[in-house]
Amino acid sequence: MELTELTILQTHQGLIKKEFSALELTKAFLDRIKNFDKRISSFLTISEDLALSQAKKIDELILEDREIPVLAGIPCAIKDNILVEGIKCTAGSKILENYIAPYDATVIKRLKTEGVVILGKTNLDEFAMGSSTENSAFFPTKNPHDLTRVPGGSSGGSAAAVAANLSIFALGSDTGGSIRQPASFCGIVGLKPTYGWVSRYGLIAFASSLDQIGPMTKNIQDCKIVFNAISTRDEMDSTSIETKLKIKNEKLKINELRIGVPKEYFIKGIDPEVERVIKKAIKKYEEMGTKILEISLPHTEYALPCYCIIAPSEASANLARYDGIKYGFSKHRTSNFELRTLIDVYLQSREEGFGDEVRRRIMLGTYALSAGYYEAYYLRAQKVRTLIREDFNKAFKKVDVILTPVSPTPAFKLGEKIDDPLKMYLSDIFTVSVNLAGLPAISIPCPVVEKSHYGACGKVKNLPVGLQIIGKPFEEDKILEIGKIFEKL
Repeated sequence: MELTELTILQTHQGLIKKEFSALELTKAFLDRIKNFDKRISSFLTISEDLALSQAKKIDELILEDREIPVLAGIPCAIKDNILVEGIKCTAGSKILENYIAPYDATVIKRLKTEGVVILGKTNLDEFAMGSSTENSAFFPTKNPHDLTRVPGGSSGGSAAAVAANLSIFALGSDTGGSIRQPASFCGIVGLKPTYGWVSRYGLIAFASSLDQIGPMTKNIQDCKIVFNAISTRDEMDSTSIETKLKIKNEKLKINELRIGVPKEYFIKGIDPEVERVIKKAIKKYEEMGTKILEISLPHTEYALPCYCIIAPSEASANLARYDGIKYGFSKHRTSNFELRTLIDVYLQSREEGFGDEVRRRIMLGTYALSAGYYEAYYLRAQKVRTLIREDFNKAFKKVDVILTPVSPTPAFKLGEKIDDPLKMYLSDIFTVSVNLAGLPAISIPCPVVEKSHYGACGKVKNLPVGLQIIGKPFEEDKILEIGKIFEKL
Protein backbone atom coordinates (compact mmCIF):
# COMPACT_ATOMS: atom_id res chain seq x y z
CA MET A 1 0.00 0.00 0.00
CA GLU A 2 1.23 3.49 -0.88
CA LEU A 3 1.98 5.87 2.01
CA THR A 4 -0.72 8.27 0.79
CA GLU A 5 -3.39 5.53 1.02
CA LEU A 6 -2.93 4.86 4.74
CA THR A 7 -5.48 5.73 7.42
CA ILE A 8 -4.59 7.67 10.58
CA LEU A 9 -4.09 4.55 12.70
CA GLN A 10 -2.06 2.78 9.99
CA THR A 11 0.15 5.85 9.61
CA HIS A 12 0.60 6.18 13.38
CA GLN A 13 1.71 2.55 13.62
CA GLY A 14 4.13 3.02 10.74
CA LEU A 15 5.67 6.09 12.38
CA ILE A 16 6.19 4.57 15.82
CA LYS A 17 7.61 1.38 14.29
CA LYS A 18 9.94 3.61 12.23
CA GLU A 19 8.84 1.99 8.97
CA PHE A 20 8.96 5.51 7.49
CA SER A 21 9.59 8.99 8.86
CA ALA A 22 7.14 11.87 9.15
CA LEU A 23 9.34 13.77 6.69
CA GLU A 24 9.17 10.96 4.11
CA LEU A 25 5.42 10.79 4.58
CA THR A 26 4.96 14.54 4.17
CA LYS A 27 7.13 14.64 1.06
CA ALA A 28 5.08 11.78 -0.42
CA PHE A 29 1.90 13.85 0.01
CA LEU A 30 3.48 17.04 -1.30
CA ASP A 31 4.72 15.15 -4.37
CA ARG A 32 1.28 13.64 -4.94
CA ILE A 33 -0.33 17.08 -4.67
CA LYS A 34 2.11 18.45 -7.25
CA ASN A 35 1.41 15.53 -9.61
CA PHE A 36 -2.35 15.11 -9.23
CA ASP A 37 -3.92 18.30 -7.95
CA LYS A 38 -3.52 20.09 -11.28
CA ARG A 39 -6.36 17.81 -12.47
CA ILE A 40 -8.56 18.14 -9.40
CA SER A 41 -7.79 21.67 -8.12
CA SER A 42 -8.55 20.90 -4.48
CA PHE A 43 -5.90 23.19 -2.93
CA LEU A 44 -5.77 26.99 -2.96
CA THR A 45 -2.53 27.24 -0.96
CA ILE A 46 0.24 24.70 -0.30
CA SER A 47 2.05 25.38 3.01
CA GLU A 48 5.15 23.33 2.14
CA ASP A 49 7.58 25.05 4.53
CA LEU A 50 5.19 24.75 7.46
CA ALA A 51 4.46 21.09 6.69
CA LEU A 52 8.13 20.12 6.42
CA SER A 53 9.06 21.93 9.64
CA GLN A 54 6.18 20.25 11.52
CA ALA A 55 7.22 16.84 10.17
CA LYS A 56 10.84 17.34 11.28
CA LYS A 57 9.72 18.09 14.85
CA ILE A 58 7.78 14.83 15.01
CA ASP A 59 10.75 12.87 13.67
CA GLU A 60 12.92 14.35 16.43
CA LEU A 61 10.45 13.14 19.06
CA ILE A 62 10.37 9.66 17.52
CA LEU A 63 14.20 9.48 17.40
CA GLU A 64 14.23 10.33 21.10
CA ASP A 65 11.77 7.44 21.68
CA ARG A 66 9.23 9.89 23.06
CA GLU A 67 5.58 8.87 23.07
CA ILE A 68 3.64 10.78 20.38
CA PRO A 69 -0.12 11.45 20.05
CA VAL A 70 -2.01 9.42 17.46
CA LEU A 71 -2.32 12.50 15.18
CA ALA A 72 1.37 13.42 15.39
CA GLY A 73 2.93 13.56 11.93
CA ILE A 74 -0.42 13.02 10.17
CA PRO A 75 -0.69 15.20 7.02
CA CYS A 76 -4.00 17.08 6.79
CA ALA A 77 -5.72 19.80 4.77
CA ILE A 78 -7.72 22.75 6.10
CA LYS A 79 -10.71 24.41 4.43
CA ASP A 80 -9.71 27.94 3.47
CA ASN A 81 -12.20 29.66 5.77
CA ILE A 82 -10.40 28.41 8.91
CA LEU A 83 -7.47 30.56 10.07
CA VAL A 84 -3.95 29.13 10.21
CA GLU A 85 -1.49 31.73 11.51
CA GLY A 86 0.81 33.11 8.85
CA ILE A 87 -0.99 31.34 5.96
CA LYS A 88 -3.34 32.98 3.43
CA CYS A 89 -7.03 32.60 4.25
CA THR A 90 -9.22 33.68 1.34
CA ALA A 91 -12.61 32.09 2.09
CA GLY A 92 -12.63 31.45 -1.66
CA SER A 93 -13.21 35.17 -2.27
CA LYS A 94 -11.40 37.89 -4.18
CA ILE A 95 -12.12 40.30 -1.32
CA LEU A 96 -9.73 38.27 0.90
CA GLU A 97 -7.36 37.17 -1.88
CA ASN A 98 -4.21 38.38 -0.09
CA TYR A 99 -5.37 38.16 3.54
CA ILE A 100 -2.81 36.51 5.87
CA ALA A 101 -4.30 34.97 9.01
CA PRO A 102 -2.92 36.74 12.11
CA TYR A 103 -3.75 33.91 14.53
CA ASP A 104 -4.77 30.24 14.69
CA ALA A 105 -8.39 29.13 14.95
CA THR A 106 -9.04 27.13 18.12
CA VAL A 107 -9.36 23.89 16.15
CA ILE A 108 -5.95 24.58 14.55
CA LYS A 109 -4.40 25.19 17.98
CA ARG A 110 -5.80 21.84 19.08
CA LEU A 111 -4.44 20.05 16.00
CA LYS A 112 -1.02 21.69 16.34
CA THR A 113 -0.90 20.55 19.97
CA GLU A 114 -1.50 17.01 18.67
CA GLY A 115 1.39 17.42 16.21
CA VAL A 116 -0.43 17.30 12.85
CA VAL A 117 1.25 18.32 9.61
CA ILE A 118 -0.71 21.01 7.74
CA LEU A 119 -0.25 20.55 3.98
CA GLY A 120 -2.31 23.55 2.91
CA LYS A 121 -5.69 25.23 2.50
CA THR A 122 -8.46 23.77 0.35
CA ASN A 123 -10.85 25.34 -2.13
CA LEU A 124 -14.47 26.18 -1.28
CA ASP A 125 -17.51 28.02 -2.53
CA GLU A 126 -16.98 31.71 -1.76
CA PHE A 127 -17.62 32.33 1.95
CA ALA A 128 -18.94 28.73 2.08
CA MET A 129 -22.02 29.75 0.03
CA GLY A 130 -22.72 26.96 -2.41
CA SER A 131 -23.15 23.25 -3.02
CA SER A 132 -20.64 22.52 -5.76
CA THR A 133 -17.39 24.50 -5.14
CA GLU A 134 -18.07 26.22 -8.48
CA ASN A 135 -18.66 29.52 -6.65
CA SER A 136 -14.99 29.83 -5.70
CA ALA A 137 -13.53 33.12 -6.96
CA PHE A 138 -10.44 31.25 -8.20
CA PHE A 139 -11.41 27.98 -9.93
CA PRO A 140 -13.85 25.07 -9.55
CA THR A 141 -12.74 21.83 -7.93
CA LYS A 142 -13.44 18.53 -9.71
CA ASN A 143 -14.67 15.25 -8.26
CA PRO A 144 -11.80 12.70 -8.13
CA HIS A 145 -14.24 9.91 -9.08
CA ASP A 146 -15.29 11.71 -12.27
CA LEU A 147 -13.53 14.86 -13.46
CA THR A 148 -16.65 16.05 -15.30
CA ARG A 149 -18.61 16.24 -12.02
CA VAL A 150 -18.62 18.51 -8.97
CA PRO A 151 -17.18 17.37 -5.61
CA GLY A 152 -20.07 18.99 -3.74
CA GLY A 153 -19.83 22.08 -1.60
CA SER A 154 -18.99 24.15 0.08
CA SER A 155 -16.18 21.95 1.50
CA GLY A 156 -15.53 20.44 -1.93
CA GLY A 157 -11.77 21.02 -1.83
CA SER A 158 -11.43 19.20 1.49
CA ALA A 159 -13.58 16.27 0.32
CA ALA A 160 -11.70 15.95 -2.97
CA ALA A 161 -8.31 16.10 -1.23
CA VAL A 162 -9.18 13.20 1.08
CA ALA A 163 -10.87 11.16 -1.67
CA ALA A 164 -7.86 11.57 -3.98
CA ASN A 165 -5.36 10.66 -1.22
CA LEU A 166 -3.89 14.17 -1.23
CA SER A 167 -4.30 14.31 2.56
CA ILE A 168 -5.12 11.74 5.23
CA PHE A 169 -7.91 13.89 6.65
CA ALA A 170 -9.27 17.40 6.30
CA LEU A 171 -11.35 19.92 8.19
CA GLY A 172 -14.48 21.42 6.67
CA SER A 173 -17.32 23.63 7.84
CA ASP A 174 -21.03 22.82 7.65
CA THR A 175 -23.71 25.53 7.54
CA GLY A 176 -26.43 23.69 5.63
CA GLY A 177 -24.74 20.44 4.58
CA SER A 178 -21.30 21.66 3.50
CA ILE A 179 -19.42 18.75 5.10
CA ARG A 180 -21.94 15.95 4.56
CA GLN A 181 -22.91 16.66 0.93
CA PRO A 182 -19.33 16.77 -0.47
CA ALA A 183 -18.45 13.76 1.68
CA SER A 184 -21.37 11.95 0.03
CA PHE A 185 -20.36 13.03 -3.49
CA CYS A 186 -16.71 12.04 -2.96
CA GLY A 187 -17.28 8.79 -1.07
CA ILE A 188 -15.69 9.69 2.26
CA VAL A 189 -16.87 10.14 5.87
CA GLY A 190 -17.97 13.63 6.96
CA LEU A 191 -19.23 14.61 10.42
CA LYS A 192 -21.25 17.71 11.27
CA PRO A 193 -21.01 17.91 15.10
CA THR A 194 -23.64 19.15 17.55
CA TYR A 195 -23.79 22.94 17.43
CA GLY A 196 -21.52 24.29 20.15
CA TRP A 197 -19.32 21.23 20.70
CA VAL A 198 -16.54 22.44 18.36
CA SER A 199 -15.32 26.03 18.71
CA ARG A 200 -16.01 28.39 15.79
CA TYR A 201 -13.32 30.84 16.92
CA GLY A 202 -11.15 31.49 13.87
CA LEU A 203 -13.78 30.30 11.38
CA ILE A 204 -14.71 33.06 8.91
CA ALA A 205 -18.40 33.55 9.66
CA PHE A 206 -21.19 32.82 7.19
CA ALA A 207 -24.30 32.19 9.33
CA SER A 208 -23.27 32.14 12.97
CA SER A 209 -26.23 30.19 14.37
CA LEU A 210 -25.68 27.42 11.80
CA ASP A 211 -21.91 27.18 11.16
CA GLN A 212 -19.97 24.25 12.60
CA ILE A 213 -16.47 22.85 11.94
CA GLY A 214 -16.07 19.10 11.52
CA PRO A 215 -13.75 16.32 10.27
CA MET A 216 -13.66 14.74 6.80
CA THR A 217 -11.87 11.37 6.79
CA LYS A 218 -11.36 8.05 5.03
CA ASN A 219 -13.23 5.99 7.64
CA ILE A 220 -15.22 6.17 10.86
CA GLN A 221 -12.27 5.44 13.18
CA ASP A 222 -10.29 8.35 11.73
CA CYS A 223 -13.34 10.59 12.08
CA LYS A 224 -13.62 9.68 15.76
CA ILE A 225 -9.93 10.44 16.37
CA VAL A 226 -10.08 13.88 14.72
CA PHE A 227 -13.37 14.79 16.38
CA ASN A 228 -11.94 13.93 19.81
CA ALA A 229 -8.98 16.20 19.07
CA ILE A 230 -10.98 19.28 18.03
CA SER A 231 -14.01 19.11 20.35
CA THR A 232 -13.57 21.32 23.41
CA ARG A 233 -15.14 24.10 25.44
CA ASP A 234 -13.65 27.41 24.32
CA GLU A 235 -14.01 30.71 26.16
CA MET A 236 -13.30 32.51 22.85
CA ASP A 237 -16.61 31.21 21.42
CA SER A 238 -19.71 32.32 23.32
CA THR A 239 -21.77 29.51 21.74
CA SER A 240 -19.30 26.84 22.91
CA ILE A 241 -21.02 24.47 25.32
CA GLU A 242 -19.55 23.02 28.50
CA THR A 243 -20.36 19.31 28.53
CA LYS A 244 -19.06 16.39 30.52
CA LEU A 245 -20.05 14.01 27.75
CA LYS A 246 -17.15 12.33 26.00
CA ILE A 247 -16.94 10.02 23.02
CA LYS A 248 -17.28 6.55 24.54
CA ASN A 249 -16.18 3.20 23.22
CA GLU A 250 -19.23 1.28 24.42
CA LYS A 251 -20.49 -1.41 22.07
CA LEU A 252 -24.07 -0.91 20.94
CA LYS A 253 -26.50 -3.79 21.17
CA ILE A 254 -27.72 -3.70 17.59
CA ASN A 255 -30.88 -5.71 18.32
CA GLU A 256 -31.97 -3.10 20.89
CA LEU A 257 -31.50 -0.21 18.50
CA ARG A 258 -34.48 1.71 17.09
CA ILE A 259 -33.88 3.46 13.78
CA GLY A 260 -36.30 6.02 12.37
CA VAL A 261 -36.83 6.51 8.64
CA PRO A 262 -38.70 9.75 7.87
CA LYS A 263 -41.21 9.37 5.04
CA GLU A 264 -40.63 13.02 4.01
CA TYR A 265 -37.07 12.19 2.86
CA PHE A 266 -38.14 9.77 0.13
CA ILE A 267 -39.92 12.20 -2.11
CA LYS A 268 -40.68 12.75 -5.77
CA GLY A 269 -37.54 13.95 -7.51
CA ILE A 270 -35.05 11.77 -5.63
CA ASP A 271 -32.75 9.84 -7.97
CA PRO A 272 -34.15 6.24 -8.16
CA GLU A 273 -30.68 4.78 -7.76
CA VAL A 274 -30.02 6.88 -4.62
CA GLU A 275 -33.34 5.74 -3.17
CA ARG A 276 -32.51 2.09 -3.95
CA VAL A 277 -29.05 2.32 -2.37
CA ILE A 278 -30.25 4.02 0.82
CA LYS A 279 -33.17 1.62 1.29
CA LYS A 280 -30.77 -1.28 0.76
CA ALA A 281 -28.53 0.15 3.50
CA ILE A 282 -31.50 0.49 5.86
CA LYS A 283 -32.45 -3.11 5.06
CA LYS A 284 -28.95 -4.22 6.15
CA TYR A 285 -29.58 -2.79 9.61
CA GLU A 286 -32.95 -4.54 9.75
CA GLU A 287 -31.31 -7.86 8.84
CA MET A 288 -28.96 -7.42 11.82
CA GLY A 289 -31.96 -7.21 14.17
CA THR A 290 -32.44 -3.45 14.38
CA LYS A 291 -36.02 -2.24 14.69
CA ILE A 292 -36.88 0.05 11.77
CA LEU A 293 -39.73 2.53 12.35
CA GLU A 294 -41.28 4.86 9.80
CA ILE A 295 -41.51 8.31 11.37
CA SER A 296 -42.72 11.73 10.29
CA LEU A 297 -40.91 15.05 10.40
CA PRO A 298 -43.89 17.08 9.17
CA HIS A 299 -42.17 20.46 8.85
CA THR A 300 -39.37 19.14 6.62
CA GLU A 301 -40.89 20.83 3.55
CA TYR A 302 -40.36 24.23 5.21
CA ALA A 303 -36.71 23.59 6.15
CA LEU A 304 -35.14 24.84 2.92
CA PRO A 305 -37.17 28.08 2.64
CA CYS A 306 -36.57 28.66 6.37
CA TYR A 307 -32.81 28.17 5.85
CA CYS A 308 -32.88 30.45 2.79
CA ILE A 309 -34.09 33.30 5.00
CA ILE A 310 -32.04 32.72 8.17
CA ALA A 311 -28.68 31.96 6.51
CA PRO A 312 -28.66 34.99 4.13
CA SER A 313 -29.87 37.25 6.95
CA GLU A 314 -26.96 36.25 9.16
CA ALA A 315 -24.59 36.42 6.17
CA SER A 316 -25.76 39.97 5.45
CA ALA A 317 -24.79 41.00 9.00
CA ASN A 318 -21.52 39.04 9.08
CA LEU A 319 -20.27 40.23 5.70
CA ALA A 320 -20.95 43.91 6.46
CA ARG A 321 -17.40 44.05 7.90
CA TYR A 322 -15.87 43.71 4.40
CA ASP A 323 -15.90 47.40 3.54
CA GLY A 324 -12.63 47.83 1.65
CA ILE A 325 -11.17 49.84 4.53
CA LYS A 326 -9.98 47.65 7.43
CA TYR A 327 -8.50 44.72 5.49
CA GLY A 328 -8.85 42.74 2.29
CA PHE A 329 -9.53 43.97 -1.23
CA SER A 330 -10.06 47.73 -1.57
CA LYS A 331 -11.01 49.70 -4.66
CA HIS A 332 -9.79 53.29 -4.42
CA ARG A 333 -10.09 54.25 -8.05
CA THR A 334 -11.78 53.14 -11.24
CA SER A 335 -10.13 53.24 -14.67
CA ASN A 336 -11.52 56.73 -15.24
CA PHE A 337 -11.51 58.62 -11.96
CA GLU A 338 -10.57 58.67 -8.29
CA LEU A 339 -13.32 57.50 -5.94
CA ARG A 340 -14.29 60.63 -4.05
CA THR A 341 -16.49 59.51 -1.17
CA LEU A 342 -16.39 56.74 1.42
CA ILE A 343 -19.59 55.22 0.03
CA ASP A 344 -17.90 55.02 -3.40
CA VAL A 345 -15.11 52.92 -1.87
CA TYR A 346 -17.63 50.67 -0.10
CA LEU A 347 -19.71 50.08 -3.20
CA GLN A 348 -16.83 49.51 -5.62
CA SER A 349 -14.88 47.28 -3.21
CA ARG A 350 -17.87 45.06 -2.47
CA GLU A 351 -19.10 44.97 -6.07
CA GLU A 352 -15.73 43.77 -7.38
CA GLY A 353 -14.67 41.80 -4.28
CA PHE A 354 -17.81 39.65 -3.91
CA GLY A 355 -19.03 37.08 -6.43
CA ASP A 356 -22.58 36.69 -7.75
CA GLU A 357 -23.78 34.16 -5.15
CA VAL A 358 -22.45 36.16 -2.21
CA ARG A 359 -24.06 39.36 -3.49
CA ARG A 360 -27.32 37.45 -4.06
CA ARG A 361 -27.41 36.21 -0.47
CA ILE A 362 -26.44 39.59 1.00
CA MET A 363 -29.34 41.20 -0.89
CA LEU A 364 -31.77 38.47 0.22
CA GLY A 365 -30.67 38.78 3.83
CA THR A 366 -30.70 42.55 3.91
CA TYR A 367 -34.23 42.57 2.49
CA ALA A 368 -35.42 39.98 5.05
CA LEU A 369 -34.02 42.08 7.92
CA SER A 370 -35.23 45.44 6.64
CA ALA A 371 -37.86 47.55 8.41
CA GLY A 372 -41.35 46.30 7.65
CA TYR A 373 -40.17 42.85 6.54
CA TYR A 374 -38.33 41.55 9.62
CA GLU A 375 -41.48 40.12 11.23
CA ALA A 376 -42.80 38.74 7.95
CA TYR A 377 -39.60 36.91 7.03
CA TYR A 378 -36.80 36.54 9.59
CA LEU A 379 -38.98 36.30 12.71
CA ARG A 380 -41.38 33.87 11.03
CA ALA A 381 -38.45 31.74 9.81
CA GLN A 382 -37.15 31.51 13.38
CA LYS A 383 -40.58 30.30 14.53
CA VAL A 384 -40.55 27.63 11.81
CA ARG A 385 -37.04 26.67 12.95
CA THR A 386 -38.48 25.96 16.41
CA LEU A 387 -41.14 23.70 14.85
CA ILE A 388 -38.45 21.79 12.93
CA ARG A 389 -36.48 21.30 16.15
CA GLU A 390 -39.64 20.08 17.89
CA ASP A 391 -40.21 17.53 15.09
CA PHE A 392 -36.82 15.99 15.88
CA ASN A 393 -37.43 16.10 19.63
CA LYS A 394 -40.68 14.16 19.21
CA ALA A 395 -39.06 11.66 16.84
CA PHE A 396 -36.18 10.98 19.24
CA LYS A 397 -38.65 9.92 21.92
CA LYS A 398 -39.43 6.92 19.67
CA VAL A 399 -36.08 6.22 18.01
CA ASP A 400 -32.36 6.33 18.80
CA VAL A 401 -31.15 7.67 15.44
CA ILE A 402 -32.61 8.70 12.08
CA LEU A 403 -31.40 7.44 8.70
CA THR A 404 -31.85 9.43 5.48
CA PRO A 405 -30.09 10.08 2.17
CA VAL A 406 -27.55 12.93 2.28
CA SER A 407 -28.52 14.28 -1.15
CA PRO A 408 -31.34 13.51 -3.59
CA THR A 409 -28.75 12.83 -6.34
CA PRO A 410 -25.16 11.65 -6.71
CA ALA A 411 -22.55 14.18 -7.88
CA PHE A 412 -23.94 16.23 -10.76
CA LYS A 413 -22.07 17.55 -13.80
CA LEU A 414 -19.93 20.70 -13.64
CA GLY A 415 -22.02 23.60 -14.94
CA GLU A 416 -25.29 21.66 -14.66
CA LYS A 417 -26.85 23.81 -11.90
CA ILE A 418 -24.61 26.86 -11.59
CA ASP A 419 -27.01 29.12 -13.54
CA ASP A 420 -30.10 28.00 -11.60
CA PRO A 421 -29.78 28.94 -7.89
CA LEU A 422 -32.99 27.14 -6.91
CA LYS A 423 -31.79 23.84 -8.37
CA MET A 424 -28.48 24.29 -6.56
CA TYR A 425 -30.20 25.03 -3.23
CA LEU A 426 -32.28 21.85 -3.59
CA SER A 427 -29.05 19.83 -3.37
CA ASP A 428 -29.15 20.56 0.39
CA ILE A 429 -32.80 19.66 0.94
CA PHE A 430 -31.93 16.65 3.15
CA THR A 431 -29.19 18.34 5.18
CA VAL A 432 -30.37 21.84 6.20
CA SER A 433 -32.82 20.59 8.85
CA VAL A 434 -29.93 19.23 10.92
CA ASN A 435 -28.25 22.66 11.05
CA LEU A 436 -31.50 24.41 11.90
CA ALA A 437 -32.00 21.98 14.81
CA GLY A 438 -28.32 22.03 15.90
CA LEU A 439 -28.03 18.22 15.74
CA PRO A 440 -25.05 15.96 14.96
CA ALA A 441 -25.12 14.06 11.66
CA ILE A 442 -22.66 12.02 9.64
CA SER A 443 -22.37 10.98 6.01
CA ILE A 444 -20.92 7.53 5.39
CA PRO A 445 -20.31 6.17 1.89
CA CYS A 446 -22.43 3.61 0.05
CA PRO A 447 -20.42 3.56 -3.23
CA VAL A 448 -22.86 1.64 -5.39
CA VAL A 449 -24.52 3.90 -7.95
CA GLU A 450 -24.01 1.83 -11.07
CA LYS A 451 -22.62 4.29 -13.62
CA SER A 452 -19.28 3.68 -15.34
CA HIS A 453 -17.03 6.71 -15.81
CA TYR A 454 -13.42 7.90 -15.70
CA GLY A 455 -11.94 9.50 -12.58
CA ALA A 456 -8.61 11.12 -11.77
CA CYS A 457 -6.86 7.78 -11.45
CA GLY A 458 -8.49 5.80 -14.27
CA LYS A 459 -11.78 4.00 -14.83
CA VAL A 460 -14.05 3.45 -11.84
CA LYS A 461 -17.37 1.67 -11.70
CA ASN A 462 -19.54 3.60 -9.29
CA LEU A 463 -20.52 7.09 -8.18
CA PRO A 464 -20.60 7.37 -4.37
CA VAL A 465 -23.78 7.96 -2.40
CA GLY A 466 -23.91 8.99 1.26
CA LEU A 467 -26.07 7.55 4.02
CA GLN A 468 -26.90 10.22 6.62
CA ILE A 469 -27.15 9.20 10.29
CA ILE A 470 -28.73 11.89 12.48
CA GLY A 471 -28.42 11.69 16.27
CA LYS A 472 -29.57 13.42 19.41
CA PRO A 473 -27.51 16.39 20.64
CA PHE A 474 -24.07 15.32 21.91
CA GLU A 475 -24.59 11.69 20.85
CA GLU A 476 -21.77 11.67 18.31
CA ASP A 477 -20.51 8.48 19.93
CA LYS A 478 -23.72 6.69 18.99
CA ILE A 479 -23.88 7.80 15.36
CA LEU A 480 -20.18 7.01 14.91
CA GLU A 481 -20.67 3.51 16.31
CA ILE A 482 -23.75 2.89 14.15
CA GLY A 483 -21.79 4.11 11.14
CA LYS A 484 -18.92 1.78 12.02
CA ILE A 485 -21.29 -1.20 12.05
CA PHE A 486 -22.39 -0.38 8.50
CA GLU A 487 -18.81 0.31 7.42
CA LYS A 488 -17.78 -3.21 8.47
CA LEU A 489 -20.45 -4.65 6.15
